[in-house]
Amino acid sequence: MASRKSPLFDTATTVGKIMSFLGVSALCGLLAAGLVFPLAATGGAAASAGGDILHEVPAELQEEPLSTPSHMYASDGETRIATFYAENRVPVDLEDVSQEMRDAIIAIEDERFYEHGGVDAQGVARAAVHNFTASTQQGASTLTMQYVNNVLNNAAVVSGEGNFLAAGIQEKTYADKLREMKLAVQVEQEMTKDEILEGYLNIVMLGGRNYGVEAAAQYYWGISASELDHQQAATLAGIVQAPNYFRPDIESNWDAAETRRNTVLRNMYAHDFITEEEYEEAVAIDLGESLEIQSSEVGCIAADLGEYFCDYAIHDFTQSEAFGEDEQERAELLARGGLRIVTTLDPDMQRQAEQVVMDHQPRGTEAAALINSMDPETGDILAMAQSTTYDPNDESDDWNTTSLNMNVGSSHGGSNGFQGGSILKPFVAAAWVEEGNDMDDRVDADQTEYEYGERWQASCMPGGSVTLLQGEGDEDVYSISNVLDDTEREMTVDWGLFHSINTATMATANDMDLCAITDLTDRLGIQGTSEGIELGPLRPDTPSFVLGSASITPLVMNRAYAAFANDGTICTPRSILEVTDAHGNEYELPESNCEQVVDPDVVAQVNDTMINIAEQNLYVGERDGEAPFPMAGKTGTNHTASGMSFQGYTEGVATSAYVTRINDNSSLWSNGNVPDETYAGTIAFPLWYDYMREVAPNRATGDFPEANNSPFNERRSGYGGRYAMSELGSGSSSSDDDGDDNDDD
Repeated sequence: MASRKSPLFDTATTVGKIMSFLGVSALCGLLAAGLVFPLAATGGAAASAGGDILHEVPAELQEEPLSTPSHMYASDGETRIATFYAENRVPVDLEDVSQEMRDAIIAIEDERFYEHGGVDAQGVARAAVHNFTASTQQGASTLTMQYVNNVLNNAAVVSGEGNFLAAGIQEKTYADKLREMKLAVQVEQEMTKDEILEGYLNIVMLGGRNYGVEAAAQYYWGISASELDHQQAATLAGIVQAPNYFRPDIESNWDAAETRRNTVLRNMYAHDFITEEEYEEAVAIDLGESLEIQSSEVGCIAADLGEYFCDYAIHDFTQSEAFGEDEQERAELLARGGLRIVTTLDPDMQRQAEQVVMDHQPRGTEAAALINSMDPETGDILAMAQSTTYDPNDESDDWNTTSLNMNVGSSHGGSNGFQGGSILKPFVAAAWVEEGNDMDDRVDADQTEYEYGERWQASCMPGGSVTLLQGEGDEDVYSISNVLDDTEREMTVDWGLFHSINTATMATANDMDLCAITDLTDRLGIQGTSEGIELGPLRPDTPSFVLGSASITPLVMNRAYAAFANDGTICTPRSILEVTDAHGNEYELPESNCEQVVDPDVVAQVNDTMINIAEQNLYVGERDGEAPFPMAGKTGTNHTASGMSFQGYTEGVATSAYVTRINDNSSLWSNGNVPDETYAGTIAFPLWYDYMREVAPNRATGDFPEANNSPFNERRSGYGGRYAMSELGSGSSSSDDDGDDNDDD
């Protein structure tokens, strides 16, 4: 960024012309004469010039709030997730800065600080003589003048006119120096010396992105500014002259930084701030060995937990109009505004999620385990984890290290999601019930082929129907199959959903209006994409969508399923609860946004089936004998077996659990050979259950409301009840799990 240019830089102005004429000697002469404004003592043209100069010099010091880090917390308001800053600064009172630090900065930068009135005429004269007689240049800025300069630079950054990282290195004109001098005199009249020193010690740059002595002390030695000793204080004071040249955290700088530190110590000794013994002891310390550099990583990559949730919440922040007019302004506020951001993340649930995904799918296994949880009544995201290493800076081909958040969509740093497979089937059943049917209605599930060109009812489409279009290949028909043997026969919608029978779902859809299904999925906010089709609402012109052909993100699916836990009320996902600025002012944020979109009785009827799917899973029996609390959900496996999921919920928590590949659609197993009895019920459900059995009891676990007119006398059944093979009439099973299908398209 170009250096900030003061209007006083223009040599066409009166000031510019006069200062160019007078030169440095005249300036120093005026100052050495006593700095009597408006320089009338010089007489003649100089006096007239002085009047013009003072007329153009700003009368007030422009101050803006100091840039301070923002901190993100979990929902308890105490567990810190991450810190964000452009300038690492922790403002402290002067009493919280060691006397050694105060002495060091005065000794090297302004030994007459407590004697002058803002501008040190003796210092100016000394600098003038040096600059006239030596090849090097010497400055005469007092601590007050330096404070003024830092305040002006900070104001320039906040107003968007400058770059604080380059503060102090731009070339200054004599007019700029004169402005600093006048403002320094003004500051001395309005602030005490200790107030000026405190302000200076909090604003000064001390290497890298460290500003102020507290942040610097924490970074270089892991201590507070109140604990700084002579050697450490001298090191920090030495950095001021050239912050990036003397920063000691770079090994190549050690010699220069140590030499500069010793210069500061020598000045401290010369001005009686330390004894000779203290001086000798301090200079004998090896600077490099004395350092205990703390981590400098900031943002979500340095998060203590929930890196992917952190990334999601930051996207929510920068997309919210509550924090600025555009994303750049919001990002600037996050980096400089000293915000306290309290999120919806439940720290205990997040830790459990991170542990479980790693237990079930360790890194390096060419697949990832994903979990996200939300509160069905509010939409608050409670946990978000995946078994990869979060790193937005990684450029390798190893997707096990990635910033891609597979739980969410591209708007929040994610992808287009994964084929849902059978997790779409409950919505077909719900639409069936909405149309006035019952879950115990029977459908002809014996049809395994549908001819291309066949018309399906779709009232929302032109002509009131859609045509089943041929995809790739030479087949004349669209074929589907089931995992369970001998299930191509008449069955109830309930039995077909429980056993995840593809032919039953397709028959149900064929017997009704496809637009009734997409109307329901639209109300539940389900959007997806597939080859040749952009992200958007599910389309009735492709009937295969009822078997999960569209790619949908886990969070979108979890939100939709959460409505089944909340009597048909759906809530917008929320990640941020409250934001407070450095002065305690709270930003106005939207409340939880929820809407009733499905009749509670419809939800209750579908829940009658999904309760049994979850509670009757054999893994529950293996671990606990029986379900420890009411729960419901549905499995799903995509057509290549590259992804398996379980979408489930209790009264108080809705959770999405996925085990999936991301780079391609090849099977989770070599050569696509899925082991016998290995489907989502034995892969994704255990991931979900191992997590939920630990976290669900900490929230509401009451039973789900029953339907007013349920067609079933007994709500909870099982393989020995209404879901027995005998209820189908005949046949046998090739799998003892819930029968989820891996042939969904």
